[in-house]
Amino acid sequence: MKTKSTQPSDSALREVSVDCVMIGFHADELKVLILKWNDNWSLPKGQIFRSEKISDAASRVLKETTGIHDVYLQQFHAFGATNRYPNNKSKDNTEPESIISIGFYALVDFEKVTPNLTGAYQWCKISEIPDLLFDHNDMIELALVALRKDLRYLPIAKLLPQKFTLREMQKLYETILNRTFDRRNFHKLLMSYDFLVKLPEKKIGTANKSPHLYQIDLEKYETALQDGISY
Repeated sequence: MKTKSTQPSDSALREVSVDCVMIGFHADELKVLILKWNDNWSLPKGQIFRSEKISDAASRVLKETTGIHDVYLQQFHAFGATNRYPNNKSKDNTEPESIISIGFYALVDFEKVTPNLTGAYQWCKISEIPDLLFDHNDMIELALVALRKDLRYLPIAKLLPQKFTLREMQKLYETILNRTFDRRNFHKLLMSYDFLVKLPEKKIGTANKSPHLYQIDLEKYETALQDGISY
């Protein structure tokens, strides 16, 4: 997929790029947004301009490739193996170039985000991601490792819709960590942080008794994240 840059291409750092693992949560599944380049799939990626911060480059690349902006971004790794781009040869056409990429992951509300793309894209379940270009499969694996490692301090509620049930929040934690929690104890723990606001409305269309909906008090949530949220 070709994207239009907002700055002249000759101002770019030619051997450094940013690659973004965009993570969403839907139907009790973690999903990653992938884009189609010709007949292949990859993560959103792009170059870094000399005049911008790396984090600003990641935000710009997401906006240019997907139309999505104002999301939570976290840098998690730098990739620089010599065989990252096996089809790119050095000037003497003998060995592959060493191209460095800075990996970021983005946490997005799946239901709120509609990519603005001219080409093909799909939200793909973590368990069903196809072979991607370059080393993008490795990037996704390392992004998930980083997500689990820093989970206590990350605003993962951004993966949930604005209104959600306690079960949905519990399932989000369970899916990321690949483990189960006792429902009663987990809900009691969440409520002890005082950042969940119980709404008078309930979720309709569920098989069992309609559960109450909740939303986040952002100020209290940010305070809780500073100290870390246990689980």
